[in-house]
Amino acid sequence: MAANQLFAVTDDGLLELAIPERARNLTDLYDGLSLGVYSALRTFDHNKFLALEAHLDRTERSMAILGWQYRFDRARFRRALDTAVSHFPSADARVRFDILAEPARAFGTDSRELIALTPFSEEPAEYYTQGVGIDLVPSLSRFEPQAKTAEFAERRSRMLPARSQAHYEYLMLDDEDNILEGTLTNFWAVRDGCVWTAGEGVLEGITRHILIDLIPTLGIPVKLQAVNRSEIPTFEEAFLSGSSRAVLPVVRIASHEIGNGRPGIATRQILRAYQSYVRDHVQRAV
Repeated sequence: MAANQLFAVTDDGLLELAIPERARNLTDLYDGLSLGVYSALRTFDHNKFLALEAHLDRTERSMAILGWQYRFDRARFRRALDTAVSHFPSADARVRFDILAEPARAFGTDSRELIALTPFSEEPAEYYTQGVGIDLVPSLSRFEPQAKTAEFAERRSRMLPARSQAHYEYLMLDDEDNILEGTLTNFWAVRDGCVWTAGEGVLEGITRHILIDLIPTLGIPVKLQAVNRSEIPTFEEAFLSGSSRAVLPVVRIASHEIGNGRPGIATRQILRAYQSYVRDHVQRAV
């Protein structure tokens, strides 16, 4: 992980931490630490973010749901984040920031705030032009859907295989087989001229919130209601959304081909609108 960086946020600024030799990915960095809440996003134009305040809001809500009394100095954190990404050597970075349940003393610091950076690379272009396949994972769920916890990320990493175009993501279900969300993304289905996505029991995805407001401006209604696993054959289109993936077309769910097996008209339209929204709304952390 020589190209990656890890920092603790302190009153004196950023403290760069040594990357453990055993770490193969960002998740491995947190072995032995007291996991808490986190958020993951990417930079644009090297040191700009989309909806950073929404990520920070969700982080504070997650801490409140867990009953924490931790004082999160957002101004200090934004300054540290801006410094970290501005000096990162890659064109853009994939960013994960954590608020730990206990100080990261294994790294020699009393700080509970960590920032991890890794070079950002776009998903392969064919994922957007050809779509991806996804599957179902009934055995995995969030203990507290509204809290973005690192415990879930660690469990997900341990349980699921590496992603590929044919098996890009896995959808989680409720007890009645309603489709809630992906393990890394929010899920959307297009049917009967409407876009459907679960309205409750899911993580409050930042991109999801943007799309809930953006899609109706395209003349496409949005229904905040989960679709059932049994309804998959009726989907005309489907897509995933996420901060690092934007709007990603889905052309197969388990054994079911979606629509004609190609990214649909509505999905492509929504992706273009989202890309335009990003260009108009990215800004620096400070």
